[in-house]
Amino acid sequence: TIHDIRSYFVPSKPRAPRTAYQYKIITITMKLFSASTILLAASICGTSHAFAPSIASTSLRHKSAISTSSSPTSLSSSFAENAITIASAISSLKGQTVVVKYGGNAMTTPELASLFCQDVATLQKLGLRIVVVHGGGPMINAMLEKVGVESRFEGGMRVSTEEVVDVAAMVLSGSVNKNISSGISQAGGRALGLSGRDDALLQCEKLWGGSGDDKIDLGNVGQVKVVNTDLINQLLDAGISPVIAPIGMGCKGQEDESVVYNINADVAAGRIAGELKAARVLFLTDIAGVLDKEMKLLKSLSCDDIDNLIGDETITGGMIPKVTYATDAVKLGVQGAFITDGRVPHALLNEILAGGEDGLGSGEGGTVVTL
Repeated sequence: TIHDIRSYFVPSKPRAPRTAYQYKIITITMKLFSASTILLAASICGTSHAFAPSIASTSLRHKSAISTSSSPTSLSSSFAENAITIASAISSLKGQTVVVKYGGNAMTTPELASLFCQDVATLQKLGLRIVVVHGGGPMINAMLEKVGVESRFEGGMRVSTEEVVDVAAMVLSGSVNKNISSGISQAGGRALGLSGRDDALLQCEKLWGGSGDDKIDLGNVGQVKVVNTDLINQLLDAGISPVIAPIGMGCKGQEDESVVYNINADVAAGRIAGELKAARVLFLTDIAGVLDKEMKLLKSLSCDDIDNLIGDETITGGMIPKVTYATDAVKLGVQGAFITDGRVPHALLNEILAGGEDGLGSGEGGTVVTL
């Protein structure tokens, strides 16, 4: 309770001096935000579940977490610095829309999946409008193998026959989608699972692979052309986070209107973020971010920087599509696109809140792309 938290820092009667271990395990998380008040609660928990001061505070990003020799004075200073950083981030983002592409280890590892749902619920309570767009490749592969449907990839894209799309739609719009939305609800948030076919949410044209005369028929793979932003905003206005499975339909009035399309989740998230003019879009991945040729993290890049890095082959292979999704989103009006290491516990919370007013992330959790 709030009384218990306060009494932990300010005891009502004299007590024995706190041990070094007790100081070490005090970590900071956001508990409550209102129009004029931020209340930070201390939670006694493992470091993997903590909003670590070394990440949360701009001035502490390059320092280690609280050591066993920390004094009450240093704890108080860290607490205050974290409070200021978090308050600044919330002040600049309250009422703004954040789109998150959710996938990779953050989805398939149970502990990380639980923390992700906690992060969404927490950000909702702090006044942010969160949209989740999820993938589910490993789950699709498992079901395809189970039912004996073969699939293949061309140019990094799954060739989606009608049989493959049927399985993908069943998996993504079914168990995967509902597990995420129910997880957010169980964490104290509000979420509603949807597919891109619901209320014509994602309307598509057929996407061809390759280029020029070397086009590749990818089957029923869709390129998003229309986003029903009215539906998304109505849910957000009601305090509900849409959790969107990337299964779409043909454009209204076109011959393929009834066709079911499989959509790349990164592409869908970037397009949705652009149409919503979101403040942020985060792509949770299984990589540290964009690395230079010495394999060091590039923490911040402009669209021009990325073009140059592709040109000199610093960015190659599978990283090219990831940075392309990010730059496309920024060019559509998103203020910042994050290629975020989803293997980090509370990755979403860290990158949204640890950047303070500047909103450029923790500085350690991935790469931020801006104009």
